[in-house]
Amino acid sequence: MKRKNERIMTYQKIEEYGQWLERCERSRETIKKYRQYLKQFKEFSGDEPVTKEMVLQWKADLRERITPVTINCVIAALNGFFKYYGWDGCESKFLKISKSSFYPERKELTKKEYERLVKTAFANGNERLALVLETICASGIRVSELSFITVAAIHKGQAEIECKGRFRTVLLTRQLCALLQAYASKKKISAGMIFITKSGKALDRSNIWREMKALGIEADVKSEKIFPHNLRHLFARTYYEIEKNLSKLADILGHRDINTTRIYTKESGSQHRLQLEKMKLLVQDTTEYFFCCTIGYP
Repeated sequence: MKRKNERIMTYQKIEEYGQWLERCERSRETIKKYRQYLKQFKEFSGDEPVTKEMVLQWKADLRERITPVTINCVIAALNGFFKYYGWDGCESKFLKISKSSFYPERKELTKKEYERLVKTAFANGNERLALVLETICASGIRVSELSFITVAAIHKGQAEIECKGRFRTVLLTRQLCALLQAYASKKKISAGMIFITKSGKALDRSNIWREMKALGIEADVKSEKIFPHNLRHLFARTYYEIEKNLSKLADILGHRDINTTRIYTKESGSQHRLQLEKMKLLVQDTTEYFFCCTIGYP
């Protein structure tokens, strides 16, 4: 814990906090997000001393622009930073979010939409993006775990993945391995990661997201549904439809808490509505009632 000093955000302090998170072995993606959120708050606060009122004002501004879930991620980044530097009294409370019993239809990627994305990517000659989509959706891995899909992994038919300090084995289907092997041979990739940039580095989440957004327009898939993690949701829902084993699915996805897995298996609003209608708990016949209302019968 650092000694209490002048409460002014600086990029140097943000970097120092990020390095501390790295020593604490926080995930690379978490650290990247925290740095991003803290830099955004730095731009908001400028060179003024940070106060609780300032934090609450920024929090209010965020509510106009981003989702409550994302706001809570921002709050987590800020609160951790304040605690590290001993800035007592600057922390703010997380937003209380009621859990929905179904997944928002506007965000749910259907299997047909996923197939359109893959076929459009292949048709455009973007084999790498098409196979990235198929690899995530056919294995359930996170986009940040693509670097573990290596030549050695496809030869074994399984990938050993490390995320957030935990290791798990992800099985790869024979068909997926065959596709990736053919792609690797074509691109002359004999060892290491399958999905790399021209310079040989691992693909970045933002690059994949940007390519997916452009692909979505051509494939006629709404932009709200276009993000890499949605492929993981599609994998989870499809798996759960076949195998109603939430505990096993949690292990496959690498979840510590099975309640997180429940979020992935939520049905869509239309499916939920269909189940309600199947219950047939309305006594009045809709057609008959509508007819009576139209002609003015009591």
